[in-house]
Amino acid sequence: MLRRRPLMRAAVGTAVVAGTATAVSGRVRRRQDRKYQNEAEAQAYEQQQYAQQQYAQPVVEAPPAPPPAAAPAMTTVEQLKELASLHADGVLTDAEFEAEKAKILAS
Repeated sequence: MLRRRPLMRAAVGTAVVAGTATAVSGRVRRRQDRKYQNEAEAQAYEQQQYAQQQYAQPVVEAPPAPPPAAAPAMTTVEQLKELASLHADGVLTDAEFEAEKAKILAS
């Protein structure tokens, strides 16, 4: 035969179980809240440090590139030899060759 519990005893047992569950869940929630708060503060601190480093470092601009070195000036003889080779290769016509040769000799 089964013994029946009195109604009050069942209510007290339920209250104890519910109270314990509430206390445990509250403690878990508070612990998680502290954990998330600490993580948020750490992230904010890292962002602040990063921002300070960005603004603290002076902006260093690269120095301007040096101008390209000028090709050494060709002598008159070298210019005439190059002109003659272009004429011999058929790049320049006789008239163009004579005009350029006159410019080189005039300078």
